[in-house]
Amino acid sequence: MKKPLILVTNDDGITAPGLRNLVNFMAEIGDVVVVAPDSPQSGMGHAITIDNTLYVKQMKINSLPNLQQEYSCSGTPADCVKLALQEILDRKPDICVSGINHGSNSSINVIYSGTMSAAIEAGIEGVPAIGFSLCDFSWEANFKAAKKHIITIVSEALTNGIPKGVVLNVNIPKLEEKEIKGVKICRQARANWKEKFDKRTNPMGKDYYWLTGEFELLDKGEDTDEWALSQGYISVVPTQFDLTAHHAIHHINNWNLNEH
Repeated sequence: MKKPLILVTNDDGITAPGLRNLVNFMAEIGDVVVVAPDSPQSGMGHAITIDNTLYVKQMKINSLPNLQQEYSCSGTPADCVKLALQEILDRKPDICVSGINHGSNSSINVIYSGTMSAAIEAGIEGVPAIGFSLCDFSWEANFKAAKKHIITIVSEALTNGIPKGVVLNVNIPKLEEKEIKGVKICRQARANWKEKFDKRTNPMGKDYYWLTGEFELLDKGEDTDEWALSQGYISVVPTQFDLTAHHAIHHINNWNLNEH
């Protein structure tokens, strides 16, 4: 049987250890093409490049039997997927996997995530997609601890399909392999960031700011991604890119919008 074609991307850059590990994992189950940013793009969300040129460079970082091609891109994670699907690949990939991100993309973090935006861009184009993140910001993080689970999740998605309009957001706790209890299908926890800005002054007397903040969990449910991660499980949240608040349509229909 023909091996599945797997598009791999991320937001930490093409040389990031998380991506290099994901490439190795995916090469065990399919033919891999990599299109990833040439520099870190964390927190870019779904930004796309519309007022500048984009450059793509073919590279050779790994030598793996099923690694077909690798390209670095000067744009954002969403740009990488757009270029991969429209210009680089000669056929539609069977799945797009994004990551493994250095740091959590659970709960509200999904809104800001370049990792998940790359996966969502693939989903918008009709390609089944999964974003993977490890709750460890370290460059030397243990990405191999969840290898078997990552391969299982991707294999199951290839076999069973992902519902149309849905992208999977997978987060992995910072644990050793033997400590990971399994996988939980979850909902996104309600939370937000309590932002703070560290104001400083440069030697020229001009003020500047560093964004800091604290994560505030507002959800005590035991069916959320945050709960699953805290209990030692990998969380899988089916995420949709239709942002319509369907439950609010009836309420807003009661407004007198056409009587003024």
